[in-house]
Amino acid sequence: MTKILVIEDEEPMRANIVEMLEIDGMEVMSAKNGRVGVQLAHEHLPELIICDIMMPELDGYGVLAELRQSTATATIPFIFLTARADRSDVRQGMDLGADDYLTKPFTRAELLKAVSTRLAKQATVAQKIQARLDELRGSIALALPHELRTPLVSILGFSEFLAEECASMQPQEIQEKAKMINNSAKRLHGLILNFVLYAELEIAVRDSAYAHALLGDEECQARPVIADAAIRQAQQAQREADLHVELEDAVIRMAEPNVQKIADELISNAFKFSKPGTPVNVTGSLADQGYTLSIQDRGRGMTAQQIADIGAYLQFERKRHEQQGQGLGLIIARRLVELKGGELRIESVPGQQTTVCVTWMDF
Repeated sequence: MTKILVIEDEEPMRANIVEMLEIDGMEVMSAKNGRVGVQLAHEHLPELIICDIMMPELDGYGVLAELRQSTATATIPFIFLTARADRSDVRQGMDLGADDYLTKPFTRAELLKAVSTRLAKQATVAQKIQARLDELRGSIALALPHELRTPLVSILGFSEFLAEECASMQPQEIQEKAKMINNSAKRLHGLILNFVLYAELEIAVRDSAYAHALLGDEECQARPVIADAAIRQAQQAQREADLHVELEDAVIRMAEPNVQKIADELISNAFKFSKPGTPVNVTGSLADQGYTLSIQDRGRGMTAQQIADIGAYLQFERKRHEQQGQGLGLIIARRLVELKGGELRIESVPGQQTTVCVTWMDF
């Protein structure tokens, strides 16, 4: 049974709305003022709230503002009741996150239509979210074991070989096998760290206090951090000649390790998904809107749908393009940027080039 909360200070109006909704088979709670309404919303988490604007103690705008600040009640559909239909009133409510307006007086049909429309929209949103969660779970279930197993198999295989054959091996052979073990161990370590960081960032998205504790208020000089990351990734890809760096400097309001992480992941992808001999351009520029880091490669690119579908552990066309890595770096970079009020944009032409732009708004 659909649970609805009605917040209305005029008793006859409140009773009338409750009766109309109950006749339609809904479970209805009611509150005589905004303060009581906020309390009931937190206690019962209704599927929809209908709220008057002009009320004593706490008006409708105040009710909506308080509910939108709480994770538990932030997404509950909210319909305003008002005797005033002034455009500025409507705009104020919509700016706070209201979903609809009903102007008094209204008919039973108008009320039920507004309610059913909001509930249907919320159900559609919930279905899409569930589909994305199912996709994410499936992607993690398929990708994570494979990504962890690959370096682990190398570590076990080479270490076992060394243990059994070291007596008959030359020092150079032992050193080569030891390097292979070390490289695989580093890769496994990086995978685990990325997975832990991703989990922390997903918590931070929903908890501002946790986000502040995780990211802090530190600052860093952009140019040396990004330049070092670019050179390091080019060396690891053995493509120093393909790297082109042109960076203006600025102080970014983000801790240096996080700026480095963003640059490492995005520049690594640029080398990983483009061929040797093609350029990877890393530029940083200062403008009114903030500091923008742009990374461009001439690789395989992505379609608009692939860009829209970017998520954790998602690798596109894996059967055609075998690449190491769980596809988590891009989403980590995006989360880090967005949690600090910035923006990450991707522009791509399949088969030609990809440009990833990160803009720090607060610098």
